[in-house]
Amino acid sequence: MSERKIIVKHASTVLVGQLAVVLFGVADTVIAGRYNPEALAILSLSASIYITVYVAMLGVIQALLPLFAELNGAQKKPEIGVLFRQSMYIWVGLSLIGMALLLSPQWLMQWTEVPWALQEGAVDYLGLLAVALPAALFFRLYSSLNQSLGKPRLVTWIQVGALALKVPLSVLLAFGWGIIPAMGLLGCALATVVVSACMMLIAMVLLRRHALYADLMLWQPLEPPDWTAIRHMLRIGIPNGLSVTVEVTSFTLMALLISRMGEVAAASHQIASNMAALLYMVPLSFSIAISARLSYWRGAENQQAVHHCLKIGFQLVLSLAVVLASLLWLFNESIAHWYTKDLAVAQLATTLLAVIGVFHLLDALQTICFFVLRSFKVTIAPMLIYSIPLWGIGLTGGSYLAYDGLGPFSAMQSPTAFWYMNILALTLVCAGLLILIQLQLKKSQAD
Repeated sequence: MSERKIIVKHASTVLVGQLAVVLFGVADTVIAGRYNPEALAILSLSASIYITVYVAMLGVIQALLPLFAELNGAQKKPEIGVLFRQSMYIWVGLSLIGMALLLSPQWLMQWTEVPWALQEGAVDYLGLLAVALPAALFFRLYSSLNQSLGKPRLVTWIQVGALALKVPLSVLLAFGWGIIPAMGLLGCALATVVVSACMMLIAMVLLRRHALYADLMLWQPLEPPDWTAIRHMLRIGIPNGLSVTVEVTSFTLMALLISRMGEVAAASHQIASNMAALLYMVPLSFSIAISARLSYWRGAENQQAVHHCLKIGFQLVLSLAVVLASLLWLFNESIAHWYTKDLAVAQLATTLLAVIGVFHLLDALQTICFFVLRSFKVTIAPMLIYSIPLWGIGLTGGSYLAYDGLGPFSAMQSPTAFWYMNILALTLVCAGLLILIQLQLKKSQAD
């Protein structure tokens, strides 16, 4: 099978699973929008905080993928099992940190002057999601292991099955039926807790019994912490997590700052953010597949295959980004009205979705660049490249453009201000990451 077909097959399987996961959020957004605008505004606020914490933890875990893949390329199967067991210590630590953050979000909401009416609902919602976090992170660790082996199908099956459970359970708990009371947004959160626990349980059973993992010797006695191995994982994982955190926190704070504009702005921004996340799954899935193949060939010490894989990866990701952005420009109004029945929210969301089309082109490019650099174990420089443009231009510049005016531009008093400035910030990020990739390729050729 050609390299292109391998990547497409791997990425397509990952994409189905990733879309299933994102549809968790889409379902909650639609349910909240149908419930009432206040629930949608609370979801926008809560989801932005949760995603920040979750993705920061996830960024550390995902950095293990190239480590597993290199061992797979070098045919060192039992060493993968040793590394996986050591990663259990990292999983426990990340779970405890993440739960503590989700259980104490008040300071952040007060600092960003979130309306009090939204704060109470957000605290309750995040409290339930804190319970789901350890299971969600374990499943992501299981997912990273499977991606590194080039066998994502089991992960996808579990994610699709979880979606089939999540949607009806969320509807049932949110709106109630018979003796089951209507819980509103908390019903969606409780459904997430149940589904996450089921996914973790299934993953553990598969790790124990499926033939795919037999050569890895996973179920050996858990060794004491190997601090050398753990430091090596964290040396790659922490900068990776911080890079992702910089990107996500810029959007988290954007959601919090937009909430000052009222329910219509917050609700329409939630729709736009949800669609941006949905589109992001395509370059993310392909970047995961490309990263796994790059790391595999690096482990096999085949530089020609590394360059070939890299070329194919950029071609696939960028061509798909153009297609998706074009579809969003064509159907932005229909999509907005599908999300919500509130006319004011739909009108503003229509405008935001058109802007998201441009944003997605840059988002796709930065995603593949980031994953390529991670395969080369370059993590600190990307973190620095993300921080200044996204925080300094995207967030700070967006806030000025929205509320105070920026240079010759008067205050827009609209969420579009933040998205305009984030487009500018991502342009600079992409330029910086592309330069890093060029430098890394020259370094590889010299070696």
